This record gives sequence, C-alpha cells and structure tokens, in this order.
Amino acid sequence: MKTTTSHLSLVLVSLSFAWAAERESFDFFETKIRPVLIEHCYECHSVESGKAKGGLRVDDREALREGGDLGPAVAPGKPEESLLLSAIRHEDPDLEMPPRKPRLPDAISADLETWIASGAPDPREPAADQTVPSSGRAAGWQDHWSYRPPVPVAPPKVDDEAWAGTAVDRFVYARLQSAGLTPSPEAEPTTLLRRLSFALTGLPPAPGAAADFTPDKLEAVVDEMLASEGFGVRWGRHWLDVARYAESNGKEANISYPHAWRYRDYVIEAFAADLPYDRFLREQIAGDLMEASDESERARLLIATGFLALGPKGLSETNPVQFAADVADEQIDAFSRGMLASSIACARCHDHKSDPFTMTDYYALAGVFKSTETRFGTWIDSESNQGSKLIPLPSLPGQLIPNPSLTKKELAEVKAKLAALDAEEAERKKAAEIAMAEGRDRQEDFNEMLRNALRIYWSRGPLVGKLDTVDEEGRALPLCMGALEAEAMVHSPRYERGEINHPAETVPRGVPSVFSLESEGEVPADTSGRLELARWITDPQHPLTARVMVNRIWSHLFGEGLVTTVDNFGPTGAAPSHPELLDYLAIRFQENGWSVKQLVRELVLTRTYCQASTWREDSFAKDPDNRLLWRHPKDRLDAEVIRDAMLAVSGELDLSPRPGSLVAGLTSQSIGILPLNKDVPHDLDGSLHRSVYLPVLRDHMPDILRHFDFAEPSLVVGRRDTTNVPSQALYLMNSDFVRARAEGFARRLANESSDPETRIRRAFELCFSRPPDAVEAELARNYLETPENPDTTATEMLTRLCHALLASADFRIVD
Repeated sequence: MKTTTSHLSLVLVSLSFAWAAERESFDFFETKIRPVLIEHCYECHSVESGKAKGGLRVDDREALREGGDLGPAVAPGKPEESLLLSAIRHEDPDLEMPPRKPRLPDAISADLETWIASGAPDPREPAADQTVPSSGRAAGWQDHWSYRPPVPVAPPKVDDEAWAGTAVDRFVYARLQSAGLTPSPEAEPTTLLRRLSFALTGLPPAPGAAADFTPDKLEAVVDEMLASEGFGVRWGRHWLDVARYAESNGKEANISYPHAWRYRDYVIEAFAADLPYDRFLREQIAGDLMEASDESERARLLIATGFLALGPKGLSETNPVQFAADVADEQIDAFSRGMLASSIACARCHDHKSDPFTMTDYYALAGVFKSTETRFGTWIDSESNQGSKLIPLPSLPGQLIPNPSLTKKELAEVKAKLAALDAEEAERKKAAEIAMAEGRDRQEDFNEMLRNALRIYWSRGPLVGKLDTVDEEGRALPLCMGALEAEAMVHSPRYERGEINHPAETVPRGVPSVFSLESEGEVPADTSGRLELARWITDPQHPLTARVMVNRIWSHLFGEGLVTTVDNFGPTGAAPSHPELLDYLAIRFQENGWSVKQLVRELVLTRTYCQASTWREDSFAKDPDNRLLWRHPKDRLDAEVIRDAMLAVSGELDLSPRPGSLVAGLTSQSIGILPLNKDVPHDLDGSLHRSVYLPVLRDHMPDILRHFDFAEPSLVVGRRDTTNVPSQALYLMNSDFVRARAEGFARRLANESSDPETRIRRAFELCFSRPPDAVEAELARNYLETPENPDTTATEMLTRLCHALLASADFRIVD
C-alpha cells in the first residue's frame, strides 16, 4: 500500500506539472502563434476565407497537423520536419510562404520553432463546420467563479482555536482537517526571521538580529520591515515584473528607453508609501487626466502613465495604421493580464472562446488607446512612429535630469547639421527623380542612393533626439515616458481576423459591458476613455481586480497563489484551492483601503505563514503539491535577492537609491547588436547598489539575472519560473561578480577578527543567520588549516571558503 501511495503521489505531481505547462503553452500559442497564422496564412488556408490552397488549412489543430498535398505542415516536437517552419523561412525556393512577399521576421520563425519544439500545443478544435467567426460571449461564462462578485464568508469554526488564531488560519485549518491533515510546527525563530527578511525586504537579516529575535517580537520586527526602504524595493520589483518593465525596446530595433527609470522609481516609492492599490492602478492608466495638488504630484502622475509606454514595439513597421493597432494591442494585453489576469487581447481576431470578452469589447478598448498619444522617446523617424517624443515634466527643485544641456554653440551646431542633412536629402531625392525620368536608374545608382539614404537617416535620428531633450535655449528638460490624450479622438473599426486590410463596422470607444457595472459602456466624446477605463478596473464591484492582487501577494509570500495561474483567472486557468479564503481576503483588502502593507502584515503574522518547512511523508502522500498548506514551502531566492544578499554579507552593498540609470547615461540610444556597441559596458552587473537598479535591456540582461530566471521583460509575468540548471552552478563558480563578493566577504571577516574560529562562526551567521553546526565547523576549520599547496596564503584560503558559502544551496534557499 505504501508503494502504491508513493506512485499515486508521483502521478499527481506529474499531472499537476503537465496541466500547468499546458496552460502556459496555450498562452504562448494565443499570443505568439495564432496572430501570425491569422495575419499571414488564413487568407489562403482557412474555412473562413473559403480557400485551402494546396489542400492545406491552418485554422484548426488537426487540419494543420494533417497538412495538405505535401504532407503534414507541423510535426509536433520536430521543427526540422515541419514544412510550415521551412516555408516561412524560405528554405526551399519552391515553397516560400507567404508567397511573393518578403520573408517573415526572424523573431516570428523563432517563436514558431519554439512552439513546435514544445509539442505544438494548440487549443483549437476542428473548424470544419464553421463558416463564420463565432459571435457573442462564451457560453456559460457567468458560472465561472472569478466572474461572480466575491461573497462575504465568515471564517469557519475549527477544533483547534489555539492554533487557528486568525481568520486566515481558520480557513486553512478547516481545509487541512477535512483532508485528514495537520499543520506543521512553528519554524525555528532564526528560520522565520530569515524568511521574513527576504520576503519583505529582499535582504538577509541585519548582523546580530537573529540572536535578539524571539517570537514575542514578531509583530514589532514585521512593522519595522514594512516601514523600511527595503520593502518598496522588494515589492516594487514584483510589480515591475507585471508591468514588463525594461529600458530598451527589444525586437528588431532595440532602441534604449533612457527615461524608463523614472517609472521604476515611481513604483518603488508607491509601494514604500503604501499608495492604495486602486489609486496605484488608476494613476498608471490615466494619471495625466487626474487632478494634482501641486507640480510635484503632477510630475508623479505623468510618470505613472509610463506603464502604457514600456512595452516592446515594432519600430520597423512602416504602416502607421498597423503600428497604431499593434501598440494598442500590446497595451490592452498588458493592462488586462496585469490588472485583471484576463487575456482580452485574445479577442483581437475572434470572440474569446472561454473568457467573456468579444471582438466588440476589444475594439472598443482599441479606440481608447488609439485616442491616446503614447510617448516612449525613441528617435527612429518614421510616419508610423507617433511616440518619438517624450513628456516634459514640471521643473522641480533637486530634480535629476540626466540628459545634458547644450551650449548656444552646441545647439547651433546640432541645428546646422540637421539643416545640412535635410538639404542633402532633398538634393539627392531630386537627382534620383531626374535620373529615373531620363531612364538612367542603374542598379549601382540605386545601391548608392540606398546607402546615402540610410546614412542620412541614422545620422539625423540622434540629432533630432538631442533637440527633443532641451528647450529653445538649450537647457536640459526633465522628461518621462508616458501617455497623453491624442489631438483627435477616434473610434476603431473591427478588423476581420485582426487584419487592418479587412475593416468592418466602426466600434465606439468604451469600456467592456460585461459585469453590469455602472462604470461600463461608452465614454464621453471628448475623451479617450482611459479615465473611465481606470474607474472600471478599480470599481469596488469588479469581480477580478481585488482577487487578482490578493492572489499575487499570497503567491509571493507562500510560493504559490491560491490560484496557481496568477496571470489567468479565466476558465482555462486553475481553480482556487481556498475559494472562500480568497473572497474573504479580497473583500477585506478593499475594506482596508486597498493597503498592500496591511494585507502583507496580516498574512505574515498567521500561524500558516510561520509553519516550518519540514517535509512529512504522510502529509505529502495526501497533498503532494502542498495546496492545502500543511507546511511552508522552501523557496529559492530570486536573482536580484541572491545578488543583493552577496553584497550584503560582503559588507559592500550600497543601500542608497541609484540616481537615474546606466542606460540614461549612454551616449547613443542604439542598443542594436550589443557586442558591437562600444557604448554599452560589458559588465552590466558591476554596480554595488541594489539589483532593482541594474539595467534591464531587452535581449541583453546582466548575467546573474539571465541565469537565475529573471522575468521576461517583454511579457506580463506574475510568477517567475524557478529552474535548477548547470549554467547556474557554473556562474556561481566562475563569475567575476561572485569572486569579487567572496574577496570582499573575506576582507570583512579578516577586518573583524584574526581568530579562525570566530571568522568561521561569523561567516555562517552572516550567510545563513545561524552558527555552524559541529560538522560544518570542523570541515571549515580543516579546510582553512590545509592549503592545497605551500604557496596558498591564508587570505586565499579564507576567500575560497567564503566563495563556497556564497555558492552553496543553503545560501540561496529559504526554509
């Protein structure tokens, strides 16, 4: 029976991983693959178009896999055998798709390869009987738990009220009891202190704090951590994952965002100040439309709208209609996934198959964002790029302005260079027109014209960028990324299959009319509708907003959300493990003024949070995923926390906020092919400030962030992956950053004491908030006393010991 139970547990664990992976794979298909098929393939290969050229249809899963006259288009798990991938890469001149058009960008083929290699997961059912797109909201959506308002529920009565002293504990204990489980004992004080410190501040406990900590001091210690600057840094970074924060555009034109850091600082300050969460969301959607009490608040509200400007954009897109549609789509996806854990952007091409959002809802929102001027501050100069400028901020005392002023001479030189380039461009254009009229348009002339056009283009951009950062006198302007009302308010057409070449009826701007809220419906004619959208998102009756944030907070504290799919509350997501508890906390969150700090405080003071993480075989057999919370999970530290902890124990950490950003100091905005760009330093890890201030360049991350599962900055990421792969061990062994921290750690120990025993004890206390046990102390002592060769100094041996401790599993795992 014991063996059978163990096998059953293994099966359950495997299934849970499989289900989670399937949901994530479907999300990848919906956001990366389906739009490509619709835009580039449906016209010739779908029921909807009435065509199946070559016998191939790509509008349902089975048809795509079965393929056409040439065989299967997709071989799941085998990209090299998939004709679809070969065709879009133009590998065979007789099989190039789309036909008679340029090859699709490498990023698209890379996404297709990733999708096929992962098994080509595709949620679409056969479309043989479908002649028109589905219409209306998904059947039965009203019955889904997350679309019904939270219901007030009294905490259940339990047998052991001494243990279940809080409402949260009673909900948890009742579920444990019903499953025949019992909670774990309380964690050791030093273990609990370390857990709390990393969870609330992202740093290890202060030296000596563990020796003074006792359970009766728990509330006071928690309050001190909540009031610390570290709380804003730690919890602000959680939101930056959701906000897809980055300091460059990524994609084909990886241009830097030198003013993105202002949004980063806004988020950190908001969490530090415990800005009510509903206000926090409204500011990011429509801060420019909200009233400000003074110029300082006006600047803060403008910076908040950077949320809408941070996403990656197709800067190489030359069609302004397509560019505007894609920017609006990215904004819809970011706010709906980040704030509502819903994929409204999936309704761009068709009514959502499971969530209650239709194409009408989508294009009503598209009109809202098309009536918004998104300013992201790149200097690429094209008709489609409406966001090349930035937002000027009110000038304030002590305000950091990293962009330099220009002297009158420098300002004149920039203007003169621009005028010369414009004159040259006009002259060359005229010469080319004359040559074409006279029939002298040879290939070599065309090549020369193209080279000159590109030279003028890339020379002109940085000059225009310089002028945009100063006033008429050359004085540097304080600037930010963000959003403003557009000059003209527009409605968006509904595009068939999401294609701009197939516009249908016009959809009035508005907020989705889904939940019968007063905040829903069309918006005033003279506004974009962003303020109305912000009010809808934060409507106290909205069934999603409070639940989603409560679940995010729970996930960061307990390792998993009550709903494990933190970014998907729809029918394809997971059900809550404790639905009554989620509703109780969502209602309480709102009643307490949407205070993040108050909710965090309430949760970490529960007996549930303070449990030990000890594994128990009998409990594991009944609940292998620990969904019922019979123990506290062990967690690996996030990438930034590992780095900050190394700096902290070595005594080198600079806790002051880094002014601006490394990216703001680059002389060129062109990130491009980074190894060839001498303006970008090779070592992006070099700062001694906290890791939240490291540069976040899409496609070029600091090494430690890249190796330890940093959030993909182009996507909404509510929960990071946690991997354990060989490259992490190699980084810890060979990284210049880790070696430098080991040397700093050894210097600290040597400066504090000359006694080897004291150094060993101090090293363990700093790294693990505990003294070494007898075996660890003996091993460390023997190591220090037994150098590898006579030339190895005592300092080198101490450094190597410190390196081993920093690279140990105990250093990066929290019980």
